[in-house]
Amino acid sequence: MERVWPILLCGGSGTRLWPLSRADVPKQLLAVAQEETMLQATALRVRPGSGALDFAAPIVVCGEAHRFLVGEQLMQAGIQPRAILLEPERLSTAPAIAFAAHLLERDGQGAALMLVTPSDHLIGDVPAFHRAIANAIPAAQDGALVTFGVRPTEPATGYGYIRSAPGEGRVRAVSRFIEKPDVATAERLVAEGCLWNAGIFLFRADALLAALAEHAPAVAAAIRAAMAGSTTDGLFVRPDPVRFAEAPAISIDCAVMERSRNVCVVPVDMGWSDIGSWDALWRVGVPDADGNVVRGEAALIACRGSLVRNEGGPFVAALGLSDMVVVATADAILIAPRERAEDIRRVVEVIEARGLELARTSHEVRRPWGSFEALGRGDGWQVKRIVVKPGGQLSLQRHAHRAETWVVASGEAIVTIGDDVSRLTRGETAHIPIGAIHRLENPGPEPLELIEVQHGCYLGEDDIVRLADSYGRALPAR
Repeated sequence: MERVWPILLCGGSGTRLWPLSRADVPKQLLAVAQEETMLQATALRVRPGSGALDFAAPIVVCGEAHRFLVGEQLMQAGIQPRAILLEPERLSTAPAIAFAAHLLERDGQGAALMLVTPSDHLIGDVPAFHRAIANAIPAAQDGALVTFGVRPTEPATGYGYIRSAPGEGRVRAVSRFIEKPDVATAERLVAEGCLWNAGIFLFRADALLAALAEHAPAVAAAIRAAMAGSTTDGLFVRPDPVRFAEAPAISIDCAVMERSRNVCVVPVDMGWSDIGSWDALWRVGVPDADGNVVRGEAALIACRGSLVRNEGGPFVAALGLSDMVVVATADAILIAPRERAEDIRRVVEVIEARGLELARTSHEVRRPWGSFEALGRGDGWQVKRIVVKPGGQLSLQRHAHRAETWVVASGEAIVTIGDDVSRLTRGETAHIPIGAIHRLENPGPEPLELIEVQHGCYLGEDDIVRLADSYGRALPAR
């Protein structure tokens, strides 16, 4: 069996699953529908040794801001990636896929088969997915650009459609790609036997690059130049950011799949969903006797067909709801009819227009060394809970506008303040004056948890001057 290189696309903000999914931790990095995060579930179904296919180590494409989360989640899942490609900015799927194809070409794998898959989709029948890939391999080896079409279960308006040439073969020629339709058009397309466009592809790297050169030369030229100026830091590969930004923001469908003359589709039933809305998540959930899908601390009375999800928010009590969505987090609550689930992005737009961070930043802010969350704030003060993972180390830093007091709640801390280094345990404190150079480390085998009290005229996260950092961060973020 020909070796297949999984390309996991891990960009996107997942705004339609707000308030759970946010820009700093989007849905692909969350355990939305399974015990694993969506990235982990994606990587596990195409891991080396999975099924009868010869999968290589995956190549992941993500943004700079998510690189440590991506690496950590793959490590937790036991997946060693070939590389993590860091996009300087998100320009849709064509530049991202070209980025991965150029890496394979640079490694002498120009004829390698690339299995391109988003990392935020649910596939319930993994063996069926593997069989579809096996069916697609001969056509892809011959130079075709192969996509996978899911047989519809309903006339959904949230998906694009694929019309294939007549026939019953395992691989069929594509006659047309159709954008997301209205209800009447979707009903007609389903009746005609059209397929949902799953956004999953199989092709040779050189075939994809040739198609880009023919149909999207601006993408081809920009990404080739960006890769020529790329740098590598362990698993991380960074393209030249200036040349990368010259690529148009265009999807792979619009760039080549809708224009190429050698495009095929493999129909497949594999329990697929892009989990693109709260309604989609309700549909793949396990309902109770009244059709409710419930997760977290909640009580439902006389409710039907509703999704209630509590992710660290206050206790949810729902009475008499029908076909509703209620999602509670520590800092936000969403209430909406399930039929309006596709419109959640409009809520996010309103929040962003008000200048609130709720659309971008989670209540629990992740960092390479651990996480922190705000517990309360007032005029000139702020209290945070900080968790430093074993071996974690904050940057050596100082603040121009605030002082800090740390109280160790559990674990052991090494605290550096100027030239003084001390070890603190539960109940012990340290005070960092304004302007003092300091660092916090966790030398122990268990997470270090502490309470931080900040005092000063400005308490923003950008009041940090880093003097040294173990994670190579240059941005003014803790």
